[in-house]
Order: sequence, then structure tokens, then C-alpha cells
Amino acid sequence: MDAYTGFAEVYDLFMDDIPYEEWCGCLTKLLREYGVEEGLVLDLGCGTGKLTRLLAARGYDMIGVDLSGEMLELAMEKNQDNRILYLQQDMREFELYGTVRAIVSVCDSMNYLTEYEDLVQVLRLANNYLDPGGVFIFDMNTPYKYRELLGEQTIAENREEGSFIWENYFDEEQGINEYDLTVFIREKDGRYRKIEETHFQRAYDNETVKQAVEAAGMELAAVYEACSRRMPGLDSERVYFVAREIQKGKTFTGNVV
Repeated sequence: MDAYTGFAEVYDLFMDDIPYEEWCGCLTKLLREYGVEEGLVLDLGCGTGKLTRLLAARGYDMIGVDLSGEMLELAMEKNQDNRILYLQQDMREFELYGTVRAIVSVCDSMNYLTEYEDLVQVLRLANNYLDPGGVFIFDMNTPYKYRELLGEQTIAENREEGSFIWENYFDEEQGINEYDLTVFIREKDGRYRKIEETHFQRAYDNETVKQAVEAAGMELAAVYEACSRRMPGLDSERVYFVAREIQKGKTFTGNVV
């Protein structure tokens, strides 16, 4: 799962089209719908902390967890009042000091769990660290998006501060999406530094996610097309899942079934 090392320093530059404000509004509505109007909320796979900060501005006490130290370094630079606790942890092994009211994970962070067992494990951990009845709201890119929109595509963008080339490959049989990133970052002396990274994600269908949620001892409370209340369709690109804690009090073993 090692990714977002060199690319981290230009992530916000090239991802400035991500509608974080809209996503924050959608998540806030969902959180309140499930009774989470305040308190501790964990942003799992928080990256540079854009969504984390937006949720903090809505009144939540935020914790951000991410594997990439480079991404967290950028998040910390913008955490000037130290309102947000950031932890560098692998989501498959994350540990908190106590329970939280809710957990959120967006921008397809959960797609980076390429093994079904890892998906169940993260859900088990979420179940363990949620307050009774708490919710884990996460999004995923759909198989349709990987197959029809990304597929065998090459995406490139050039800006004054830097440029990138994204070469995408999707193995439909295995459900694995690979994208090779080549990033050129402009240095102060005008020269460009080249960085290369390879990212892997897995496409999960809704039924498989439901099975994983139930295997983790949780309840799949709702499935929506992202930022809507619509049921996902055959051409939905991103889906929100709402998993609810229902078994607090039972012994947590951390073992995947």
C-alpha cells in the first residue's frame, strides 16, 4: 500500500478539482441523519487533511489517519491551531486511544485494500473503535468506473509548477486497477525533478462490500450513489456505504473470518 510519497507534495495542486466542500456537506448530512452532530470523528486515509479540516470547521473533533508521512506532513503544516490529531498508521492496523462517534473515508481510499481479507479487517477495526451504534461512512470507485472510464487510458496534465502522466491499466478478471504515475516537479532553480509511483486499487461490487461488512460484525445501513440519496445504478461511478456498529460488547479478536 506504499503510495503518495513523492506525489504527495503536488497532490493538492493536481487534485484541485475534487469537490471537497460538496463532499463535506454530503457527509455532514449523513452524519447528522445517524445522530452524529458533534464529538470525535476519524478521517481514515485523510491525505493532506482537506476534508478533515472542513469537518473540523463544522464542529467535529477530528482525528486523521494516513499511511503516508509525506501527506501527513502537509496536513500538519495547515493544522496551525493544533485542533486536529494526526496519526501515521496503516489503516489495516490502525489504533485509537478510545472510541469515536463516527469514521469517514473518502476519495476511494478503501479501494486501496486489494485483498478482501484486508477490507474485512479494516471494517472489524472500525467496528471495534466505534461508539455503540456509530457509523462508518466510506466511498468506493465502482467496477463501472474502472472498466468504462479509466480502463486503458493515459491522462496527462501540464502546469507551470509541474506536470504528470497517469497510465492506467484495469484487469477486469482480477478486479485490479493499476496506474503508473510519472510526476515532474519544478524546482526553485527552474529544473524539473522526476518522480515515479505505481498505485493499485481493487474494484468491489456492492454485494461483496455487503458481505465484508457483515463478516466484520456490522450492519450495512445504506448504499447510495455518491452525494445523493439515489440507489446506485449500472453507470454509477462512486458509491457511498454506511456501515453501522451493532455488536458492541462482544469480544473483538482482530481475526478475519
